Amino acid sequence: MTKKEAGLRVEKLKKLINRHRYLYHVLDRQEISDAALDSLKKELFDLEQQFPDLIVFDSPTQRIGGKPLDKFEKVSRSKPMLSFNDAFSETDMEDWLERISKLLSREEVLKTDFYCELKIDGLAIELIYENGVLKTGSTRGDGNIGEDVTQNLKTIEAIPLKVREREDVIKELEKEKISASVIKSIKNYDFRKPIVVRGEVFISKKEFERVNKEQERQGLAAYANPRNLAAGSIRQLDPKITAGRRLDSFAYDLITDFGAKTHEEKHKILKSLGLKTNPHNKYCGTIKEVFEFHKQAQKLREKITYEIDGIVVIVSRNDIFDKLGVVGKAPRGAIAFKFPQKQATTIVEDIKVQVGRTGVLTPVAHLKPVQVGGTTISRATLHNEDEIKRLGVKIGDTVIVGRAGDVIPDVIKVMKELRTGREKDFKMPNTCPICGGAVVKEKEGVISRCANQECFAMQRKRFHHFVSKKAFDIRGLGVKIIDQLAEEKLISDPADLFELEEGDLIPLERFGEKSAKNVIESIKKSKNVVLPKFIYALGIRNVGEETAKDLAEKFKDIEGLKNASLEDLQKIEDVGPVVAEFVFHWFRKRKNIDFLGKLIGSGIKIKNIDKVYKSDKLKGLAIVFTGTLEKMTRSEAGEKVKERGGIVSESVSKSTSFLVAGKEPGASKIKKAKELGIKIIDEKDFLEIIKN
Repeated sequence: MTKKEAGLRVEKLKKLINRHRYLYHVLDRQEISDAALDSLKKELFDLEQQFPDLIVFDSPTQRIGGKPLDKFEKVSRSKPMLSFNDAFSETDMEDWLERISKLLSREEVLKTDFYCELKIDGLAIELIYENGVLKTGSTRGDGNIGEDVTQNLKTIEAIPLKVREREDVIKELEKEKISASVIKSIKNYDFRKPIVVRGEVFISKKEFERVNKEQERQGLAAYANPRNLAAGSIRQLDPKITAGRRLDSFAYDLITDFGAKTHEEKHKILKSLGLKTNPHNKYCGTIKEVFEFHKQAQKLREKITYEIDGIVVIVSRNDIFDKLGVVGKAPRGAIAFKFPQKQATTIVEDIKVQVGRTGVLTPVAHLKPVQVGGTTISRATLHNEDEIKRLGVKIGDTVIVGRAGDVIPDVIKVMKELRTGREKDFKMPNTCPICGGAVVKEKEGVISRCANQECFAMQRKRFHHFVSKKAFDIRGLGVKIIDQLAEEKLISDPADLFELEEGDLIPLERFGEKSAKNVIESIKKSKNVVLPKFIYALGIRNVGEETAKDLAEKFKDIEGLKNASLEDLQKIEDVGPVVAEFVFHWFRKRKNIDFLGKLIGSGIKIKNIDKVYKSDKLKGLAIVFTGTLEKMTRSEAGEKVKERGGIVSESVSKSTSFLVAGKEPGASKIKKAKELGIKIIDEKDFLEIIKN
């Protein structure tokens, strides 16, 4: 065969292989067997090997190719990739509809309909085709800048290396009876220019299991969930590793303007271009139809081959969607309607007791490991004896576990019907399981506490408390390092940390010159501490962040607090008589005064309250945060509230002033706020409040 003949054959083979790829991945049809298709690919490969000049980068044989990269290059985009705010109930959805309706005219409200898509548990990507060929594929990144993972995305069969010819696109759209304006736009569009597509990469449940079995066989850690595996596979520097994972993809948005009037038309265009779209997506004319689709999707969840965690509801008309605009990093015209919290059953294999820094004994259920919402749960707190009695839980019981707010492992219910008679009652110990000291009960028998103030567990937890982010914030001093330092007798109390030198650490296991230097620098940096954090770090019983702040505001410096009378302490609003006594007596114990003197003598500089807090504009307001914030961490946001005199609370109650909801907020907090009529605001509103 001459080179010219081979060239003609190669072009025909490429066209035929791409046609069958389109039939299989996009139209879900198969006209020839997998073996026959493989044979065509083999012939193409052999011809390209014989005539290397005929190899082009959009050839089906080039999906697995390219040398491993040293790093991923950054990709900037002109239009950011957005994320969605979440809804967890029909009430949430009705609230969303009410919010967006206020921004529209009456006529637009009447025209508002929806397009619903299954929310795939995968990784968002952007594809750019130039001259009809895939040029760049990137991850979402921060929305504006992603990572170039083109080589890896080319290994995914569902992603075409080249869009279909204009004539084929038009024929397909004419079959779909799409609007004439779209046909005209495609006829006039220069296909040499970029065509920008967005979609999702994911992995099937079956492939997820296969990869994890292979991980176990090699003695490697299993992946926690399919999304982590998909994301990890796309970010492999070697595309051959990605190719071995058998990833899949759906396209869900078209950024290039082809005159589509609705989101459904965008999907039809994507499909005609050769992109794979989800066949389960559906147009819904009313919110009632959306609710019905959501219920159908929950039933479908167990049948389909990949993981979904809800549906995405999009305002169907593109002009209305565009008018609604963006708030933060989420479009107002779309929302993720999540499924209810996942639950699972498992066995309580044991109930053990943990001892906290103040000596409180907390029973913890040790569970037979179980997957809940993509995370393996093996522990769940049972809080106290009252909670155990309320649940009626015994060792050996089958229980329903869930994740409160999709985060905290929680025992929801005991399946008493499955008891065999071999289950054992749990009883709180009379002596501390750590030091053997006496256990006393407080607060009408609800709280059990170790009476031995020298208990090793309490001392250890005090160290952890002292270096924590809310206290001295000493980075790099984790639990294992603190335990190691204590075992080597290098520290006996937290003040000893400030006397350490690099030479003390270098001989220890897990330490080198660099790590020792980093820890010592972190300790030195923490010597400048604000008064509320200093007070909190002391570990005075029942003195949390807010009480520490109240004490700092009242007494201005540590000497003022140290010399305060019991009467002075009891007069402080929100402190209360019990906490006042704890504080007063703490500063009357010789060992505590010695410890305080040792801390001050180590060179710690305490910034008093007047130099820390900017105003009292939020004084009296109690604020709760839920979900992930975009502009700052929740801890940083909390500091800004405190700087303005406000209070940060962990749970929603009647005293909550408002709830700040970030990305993926906890369902329980949202629900509680709505039940109590607490105002819910987003991050943008919060930033305006602290700014003004």
